[in-house]
Amino acid sequence: MDLFACFQLLLLSHLFTVNCSPGPLLDVVVDRYDIPKVCPREVEIEDFVRYHFNGTFFEDGKKFDSSYDRDKAFISQVGLGRLIAGMDRGLLGMCVNERRRVIVPPHLAYGSIGTGGIIPPDAVLVYDVLLLDIWNEKDKVEIRTLSKPASCRRTTAASDFVRYHYNGTLLSGELFDSSYSRNATYDTYLGQGDLIKGMDEGLLGMCVGERRLIIVPPFLAYGENGYGTMIPPQATLVFEVLMVDVFNPKDDVTVEAKEVPKGCTRTTVTGDYIRYHYNGTFQDGTVFDSSYQRNSTYNTYIGMGYVIQGMDKALQGLCIGEKRRVVIPPHLAYGEKGVGDFIPGSAVLVFDIHVIDFHNPKDPVNIKVTHKPQECNMRSEADDLIQYRYNCSLMDGTLLYTSDQYDSPSIATLGANNVILGLEEGLRGMCVGERREVVIPPHFGHGENEAGVVPRSAVLFFELELVELQKGVPEGYMFVWVGDGPDPLFPAMDLDGDKQVPLEEFSLFIRLQVQGGKGRLRPGIDVDSIIKDMFDNQDRNKDGKIVEDELTVTEDKGSKQARDEL
Repeated sequence: MDLFACFQLLLLSHLFTVNCSPGPLLDVVVDRYDIPKVCPREVEIEDFVRYHFNGTFFEDGKKFDSSYDRDKAFISQVGLGRLIAGMDRGLLGMCVNERRRVIVPPHLAYGSIGTGGIIPPDAVLVYDVLLLDIWNEKDKVEIRTLSKPASCRRTTAASDFVRYHYNGTLLSGELFDSSYSRNATYDTYLGQGDLIKGMDEGLLGMCVGERRLIIVPPFLAYGENGYGTMIPPQATLVFEVLMVDVFNPKDDVTVEAKEVPKGCTRTTVTGDYIRYHYNGTFQDGTVFDSSYQRNSTYNTYIGMGYVIQGMDKALQGLCIGEKRRVVIPPHLAYGEKGVGDFIPGSAVLVFDIHVIDFHNPKDPVNIKVTHKPQECNMRSEADDLIQYRYNCSLMDGTLLYTSDQYDSPSIATLGANNVILGLEEGLRGMCVGERREVVIPPHFGHGENEAGVVPRSAVLFFELELVELQKGVPEGYMFVWVGDGPDPLFPAMDLDGDKQVPLEEFSLFIRLQVQGGKGRLRPGIDVDSIIKDMFDNQDRNKDGKIVEDELTVTEDKGSKQARDEL
């Protein structure tokens, strides 16, 4: 029976009695009893290795040495005589995490002399080895791209500031550190000596959202000293990295127009008040805030310090309805401190903006006539009763109100505070059949307050059409003469000449004046009621008729008008 077969049987000695009479062992015997499924690299001559072992005598199984007992892996270079010849041979071709048993004959170990009173002469040695690490002086940082985003606006470069997550393991797979466990990215400058050399190199050229495996040999990591209790001396380090953020201290705000409406005649400037929707994300796409989720626009003045510096810059030159993407570096946002748990320190912010409207506190009501009839004999003015159709929208086209939802057009008396100031102005000076587009800034609309479905500080867009116009009378009057009335008045009222005017005769007289265009009743009120009130005011003795002595006339600015009188 040869020596290796005998050795294998000895492993079962706790079950069987085995008699071996081995002959001399001529070479190293290797039993690869645990080989990892993946082996990217095998030990070659001149490689450095770090491994654990138990050393026992073949003859009786007695332990003579163990790296486990010292709690320190053994480190050496293979094939250059720094190990006993049998181990130089026995380690060749080994994979990290492989376990093998190496039987070394005396002539490839300590020979006929032994050593130090520990290894006797002509001893066959057995080493149970676990390979932990392998590297070579010619090794470089190894980079393996695990995933990459479809688009990459920029890649990392020296002097950039980066924020990244990582899992750090030894080559054997043992975890020594993780940013995920701290729930915080690792934040640092590149190329300024703040990182180990291999990591400085391995992070270059990364996109935000990219995942990499960075394998750093010991001489580009923590070398002979290791680091604390987690990273042993001469350890190869493996970092699985996710790039979260990158910027440069020299970066400015970047703006990308996504959608610009046609026919934009005005853009935002400092001092304007703007309402916009936005989604706010970090560079990796994580959402940190959204006005859409609150169903409320963000409203602010531009260029006056009410928002972060970068946003103040980004809100310049916008059209109503425009959509743009804004990327703001942290020194123009919330800086190194961030905002609590909301925005981390040194975070680049990305805003996708949609401008709903903007205005300036000095803006007037803007009126555009879109259709004018050929004939225009009368124009609307104060005290007139008008009927009009309208659509009321926000500047983004969102319809708020329409007269089409009612059976008949809307009715208003101009000057009677029936409508908002801007609409009052937009309805003045119109001909019947005329159509207009009217833009009303909030200071002529509903101001900073909500009004039903009208949001705070909203610019309103009205499409108007004047349907009917009844000329009115000044506030407080029931009837006015168009031009001069009859002089003397009472004989004209006394249609039958009997020196007295009952209600029926008075009513007929007034109606004839209105029909003839000589007088005008207050529109919007029942005619019989107005005439009855006028009659009662003149019938001072309440006998049911007016005589000449009871008639009084109020003079107003040279024309004869009746105020509760005729």
